[in-house]
Amino acid sequence: MSKRISLADEQRYRYLQSKTRRHFLKQCTTGLGALALGGMMGCQKSTDLQAPSHGMENLLRQVPHFAPKAKRIIYLHMAGAPSQLELFDYKPELAKLDGKDCPQSLLEGKKFAFIQGIPKMLGPQAVFRPRGECGMMVSDNLPHFSTIVDEVSLIKTMHTDEFNHAPAQLLLQTGSPRLGRPSMGSWVTYGLGSENEDLPGFMVLVSGGNTPDAGKSVWGSGFLPSVYQGVQCRSEGDPVLYVTNPSGMNGSLRKQTIDAINRINEKEYQEFGDPETLTRISQYEMAYRMQTSVPEVMDIKDEPAYIHEMYGTEPGKTSFANNCLLARRLIEKGVRFVQLFDWGWDMHGVAERESLDKGLTIKCKPVDQAMTALVKDLKQRGLLDETLVVWGGEFGRTPMQENRGGREWPYKGRDHHTEAFPIWMAGGGVKKGFTLGETDEIGYYGIKDKVHVHDLQASILHLMGMDHEKFTYFAQGRDFRLTDVSGKVVHKLFA
Repeated sequence: MSKRISLADEQRYRYLQSKTRRHFLKQCTTGLGALALGGMMGCQKSTDLQAPSHGMENLLRQVPHFAPKAKRIIYLHMAGAPSQLELFDYKPELAKLDGKDCPQSLLEGKKFAFIQGIPKMLGPQAVFRPRGECGMMVSDNLPHFSTIVDEVSLIKTMHTDEFNHAPAQLLLQTGSPRLGRPSMGSWVTYGLGSENEDLPGFMVLVSGGNTPDAGKSVWGSGFLPSVYQGVQCRSEGDPVLYVTNPSGMNGSLRKQTIDAINRINEKEYQEFGDPETLTRISQYEMAYRMQTSVPEVMDIKDEPAYIHEMYGTEPGKTSFANNCLLARRLIEKGVRFVQLFDWGWDMHGVAERESLDKGLTIKCKPVDQAMTALVKDLKQRGLLDETLVVWGGEFGRTPMQENRGGREWPYKGRDHHTEAFPIWMAGGGVKKGFTLGETDEIGYYGIKDKVHVHDLQASILHLMGMDHEKFTYFAQGRDFRLTDVSGKVVHKLFA
């Protein structure tokens, strides 16, 4: 039977554990070996990187490598991967092959998520027309977007290394298909800081009924200090979980509580020197300021009626339209990076809501209206030139009809496709009414101006004034960057 000790004795014991050589040598032999090995391999963090007294100074002091074309980003990620062949990539030759067996050359050596055996080719399930003065081919699924094509740069030849949703989303948003890397928004906030000390520099809004397949890691901070992770907001209920005071606690008492907690954290940092303690202090202080700033910026009821009509917003509900309007309000308040995730674009054809001829059409309507309204609203407010808007999914869809289980399904759908998919950008220094890249006659391969995911990341950082090769963070024994060891800036996109 173990002997019980008093709290005073336990406190003294814990103190001695942290101070005595005997405890250190007994418990930390493996750590000593790792330290020695790291020293021999030169894995030491630069001594000139001193932690500030509070994390907020680090959020506000950063400068870019060179003059940026964009000051802020709104990234609209359509989780599930919209079909380029029903939206942006017009392929009349594919229509002629509809219903025919897929050529073996398109299957050999390829990996698909669900296709088995010999699938049938599937022609476009939408009508395309040239739009705007630039003549960009866009389908009837996007009638609102068709009115702003002269503001947009469309990349038709994006390609990726991953054919499943979670790894592909991670690769696109963090530069790696595996967990543990910082997200793009975290990198940008780490590099440039925030323009408003009362709001996080990186905020996230989710719609469609689910979070992305990769979970919250796609807006996590990875090995960066956690003060740089995305803060998820909601357009229904409390804008941020626990932002309101508990019952019986007013603002003054909450401030006293936070001050007391941070005095303890200050002592903890002075004793152990852990920089994450500084992050914790900053987060408590930010949380207190957010109690006033967040409810104000997240309340869209005071927007004029014509704005609600333009976006299709409904105050008090969770929707992509509400999130687009909130994104505009957030960047107006100085938020550096606003990330929207809209779930439900995975059109495999195994049910009506996942069909290209019905489900995709329904899914497009509110998103088409809201994303178009966002670009128009930013332009009419003089914000578009300094705000980069990015839209796209994590990969594309196959020119073949999905035959999950080796059989045809009653609805039209396409499998995951890594070789070609679309991304469009507007504002923030990109060309207007411009299309980059060409795919082959059926939309299978990119044949001109291919753009890898790392190239997109390098280009986004460049527009924000950051050299992706010099923009690094020391972790786990080496320097890391968003683009890993790859990526080239796509200068053809820039105005």
